[in-house]
Amino acid sequence: LGSIWVMVLGGGVVAYYGYGLPDKVSFDVASERKPSIRVISIDGQNLAAYGNRYGNPVEVRNLPDYVGQAFVSIEDRRFYDHFGIDVVGIMRAAWANLTAGRIAEGGSTITQQLAKNLFLSPERSFGRKIEEVLLALWLEFKFDKQQILSLYLNRIYFGSGVYGIDAAARHYFGTDPRRLNLYEAAVLAGLPKAPSRYNPMVDPKLAAERANVVLEAMASTGALTKARAERAKQTRVRTARAAQAGPGVRYFTDWVLDRVKDYVGYVDQDLLVYTTLDSRLQAIAEENLLRALASNGAKEHHVGQAALLAMTPDGAVRAMVGGRDYYESQYNRVTQARRQPGSVFKLFVYLAGLENGFGSNDWMRDGPIVIDGWEPRNFDRKHHGTMSIR
Repeated sequence: LGSIWVMVLGGGVVAYYGYGLPDKVSFDVASERKPSIRVISIDGQNLAAYGNRYGNPVEVRNLPDYVGQAFVSIEDRRFYDHFGIDVVGIMRAAWANLTAGRIAEGGSTITQQLAKNLFLSPERSFGRKIEEVLLALWLEFKFDKQQILSLYLNRIYFGSGVYGIDAAARHYFGTDPRRLNLYEAAVLAGLPKAPSRYNPMVDPKLAAERANVVLEAMASTGALTKARAERAKQTRVRTARAAQAGPGVRYFTDWVLDRVKDYVGYVDQDLLVYTTLDSRLQAIAEENLLRALASNGAKEHHVGQAALLAMTPDGAVRAMVGGRDYYESQYNRVTQARRQPGSVFKLFVYLAGLENGFGSNDWMRDGPIVIDGWEPRNFDRKHHGTMSIR
């Protein structure tokens, strides 16, 4: 009688949580997302990207075999043997966690991860776990293993606002996912566990260590020979070439983003913003600004910050550096400082005079002058009498 009640209760739980199961899933990437904005330089360089980026949907059968094998080996080595729930994997993870005295290993399958990614919130509760299990079983019933793996690769988060294997391959390595080499596949397969920690653009050494773990997992599952895994470990992480300009270009791209919102208003689709900035000149500007701040003169006068703006006569911005270190301070000293230009403004006054008939040998009087109660003074607070423009 007790077993009957257990069956009835279990059936009730399944019916309750299974009532809202979906009837279909798209192989495309997530449709409801915030649009992304990419800022492009005049010479075609990607300066910055804002918002999440999604690539084109791909099917695992169109990728090199080792791409899918890398993810299966590190995330769910019994993927092709279970029915969505890996009882053996759960027991192994429980034992590993018990002996380690902490959460050292998870028991979620790729199918469960896909279920969470597609349908569920990050909430941690018993009810949510039941839904995850039921959804995983439903996915296994609806799709074959290759389809499930394809859906997983198209939806998983790879860090840096990048979702899906297509966008990840292009973002991190500048290549089509069908052209990923073995080591690049291992790097990407290592990202879902901790995308920020193993980001190859942020910490190549840590990304390489994680990729080696993936290669060892592939060897242990038979996806690779040990010799091939060892050869692959000798590869170095080579990420996609970033724009020639350094992080200082973010002063400019942040300013552009504000202008885009003013001009376009509500953004409901992905945008490519083409700008007048020259990434080569930008790199030179950043280098020279840092060199100037490191000079003896700057140190002597306790100058800790600087800004630089290069424009063409028609107002096109070719380079903008808003400060010494963008990551240290996002305050843009070009567009936000609004400080008195001081003697720098004399250049414009002299130019206006020369364009209106003054000569370099003409003489002018440097003496007191009062304008509506305001009396400008020289830096040394003295007047020097009659002086030549030269």
